[in-house]
This record gives sequence, structure tokens and C-alpha cells, in this order.
Amino acid sequence: MASVDIRTSSGLAVAGRLRDATNLHDLEALVGCFAPDFVNETPAHPARSFRGRDQVRKNWAQIFAAVPNLETEIIDSASSGDTVWTEWEMRGTRLDGAHHLMRGVSVFKVGDDVFTSVRFYLEPVEQGGIGIDGAVQSGLGR
Repeated sequence: MASVDIRTSSGLAVAGRLRDATNLHDLEALVGCFAPDFVNETPAHPARSFRGRDQVRKNWAQIFAAVPNLETEIIDSASSGDTVWTEWEMRGTRLDGAHHLMRGVSVFKVGDDVFTSVRFYLEPVEQGGIGIDGAVQSGLGR
């Protein structure tokens, strides 16, 4: 697993701060990683896209309340200019006792030492499922 080298990029430094704030469940520090007019684009689920740091706060307050032992890890990362790619794993146990596990990639834009936008690709990990052949057929409408 790669670690984030916060000395090499302001984008990677912000990612490291976001990871640390998430693991500490520090909502104010987490929200401080995002610009006031932050744009979240969710290409696989366009209706989930939003604008504004207030929605970041609302989302994470709900997540921290529902998964009180949430832990995050940056699996890998890369940066170029004002763009930072991060691969995440988020895990814990929900209040209902169910296992919480999400994995995926977020591609952030950085400005003034905060995230200004993201293309968000994190998804709940499916345990079991239909397998590759079924997934290909389903994706083709068969």
C-alpha cells in the first residue's frame, strides 16, 4: 500500500488532511478541506452530484453518526498540477450492526490548499453478486 507523501504536492497534502480528519471524525477539519463553492460530480450517478461545502458537512455528519467507528485509508495516489487522484477504502460497522465497506477513486482539483471539485467514484463493495458473466450480460440489457 502506498502512503501519501504530503511533501510533494499540495493536493496530496489536502488528501492527507482529509484522511486524518475522517479517521478522527473531526467534522470541522474535514469540511475545512473543501472550498465553499466545492463541486462534487458523480458521473456514475449524476443525480447525486452537488455544489457547496454545506452539503459536504451534511453528508459527513450523517456518515459519522451512522458509522461511529469509520476508518479510511488512501490505498494509492498520484498528482499532476492541480489534480490529485486518490484511491480510497472506507470501512466500519453501521449502527444496525451491518458491515460498511466502500472502495473507489476520487479525482480532485485543488486550489488555495483546499479541494475545489471532485469526480467521485466510491461505491459500496458488493459481497457476492452475479459474477462477471452476469454483470456483462446485465450491462448489455440481456
